[in-house]
Amino acid sequence: MTFQELGLSKELLQAVTNSGYTTPTPVQANAIPAVLNGDDVLAGAQTGTGKTAGFTLPMLHLLQPKAGKTKHIRALVLTPTRELAAQIGESVETYGKHLPLRSTVVFGGVGINPQIAKLRRGVDILVATPGRLLDLINQGKADLSQIEFFVLDEADRMLDMGFIHDIRKVLKLLPKKRQNLLFSATFSNEIKKLASGFLHNPTYIEVARNETSHQVTQVVYPVNKSQKRALLSKLISEGDWRQVLVFTKTKHGANRLTKQLETDGIGAAAIHGNKSQTARTKALAGFKDGSIRVLVATDIAARGLDIDQLPHVVNYELPNVPEDYVHRIGRTGRAGNTGEAMSLVSIDEEKLLRGIERLIKKDIPKATIEGFEATEKLSDLPKEKPQRGRNGGQNRGHSSRPQNSNRRSQGQKSGGGQRRSQGRGR
Repeated sequence: MTFQELGLSKELLQAVTNSGYTTPTPVQANAIPAVLNGDDVLAGAQTGTGKTAGFTLPMLHLLQPKAGKTKHIRALVLTPTRELAAQIGESVETYGKHLPLRSTVVFGGVGINPQIAKLRRGVDILVATPGRLLDLINQGKADLSQIEFFVLDEADRMLDMGFIHDIRKVLKLLPKKRQNLLFSATFSNEIKKLASGFLHNPTYIEVARNETSHQVTQVVYPVNKSQKRALLSKLISEGDWRQVLVFTKTKHGANRLTKQLETDGIGAAAIHGNKSQTARTKALAGFKDGSIRVLVATDIAARGLDIDQLPHVVNYELPNVPEDYVHRIGRTGRAGNTGEAMSLVSIDEEKLLRGIERLIKKDIPKATIEGFEATEKLSDLPKEKPQRGRNGGQNRGHSSRPQNSNRRSQGQKSGGGQRRSQGRGR
């Protein structure tokens, strides 16, 4: 299948061609016809699968006939993080550059007045994070009463960050007649309940959830915790890595590692929730243009960062939730490019590693570097049986539904699964 076969307008096809794309990804091939048909959509697709274009292109197509004829907000895309909001905003501009549609992005951490000014001039498409959107609504600066399209992107991350109450507030402000699209990398009971509350007989699409890209080479380096930083510096320096995204668990850990790498003569910057939006934007821009060699990030960057041909991702610390490993390494090996994902694993992360391997249904190859061999080898620990969760799933955070289930295939209606929820963020 080609994009020309999907029924998109010539203006959109021209923008797609100019972007260098000819063949839609599986999520695009399934979602675009469903959206063009007017269906609500419930899609299981992780970052890196092309889902942003999967909803942006058909939305632009259907909004096109009334372009420029109203100042009302006609489409709302709600997303959990500033970086993801900015990325979606860029996609809307890229694909809609030959259309007279107006769009803007609003999120916290930056001045609200320029955002108010853009809304006053009128926009067709608004991309927003929940906190800033509600601030604008409470000030009477954003009106959602004329919304034709509502997209809830990264719904599982939304719930993880504690946005459920904000989402419900937004839903109450939307008109009853509208088209709804929900995208989520995992389907928890909470996601299922949320979806059933506002999706109407949705087309269900599932594409490669919890699968790692075949384009990504994965390896685990068993190492003592005290030697992780030295090993990371050695890998970067001796491998002459010019661009590497490194994940830590905590904001403090990201800051500390950044300072240590700079002490080793390796240019680095940290990006996490405590950084100002200006600092986050500057760090990401420097990383993309090559002036910053290493970007050290918490999981706020696991979704939404789209860096062309990123060659290396390192898990300095494994995530507590196995699905987050998939999102982290999904920053590399995108759009047909190859990439490497390395994990520096100490003995206390053994259970986390096993949870990841159960999720992706394969053992990750182990390798050692001379002088950095772990005192205790991961294989020395006895194998443990998977723990059964409250809903019968293995390990908290795992999907309780069998992967690649034969009960539902692409294009069918419905959804299900299991996941956790944690503290609120903005």
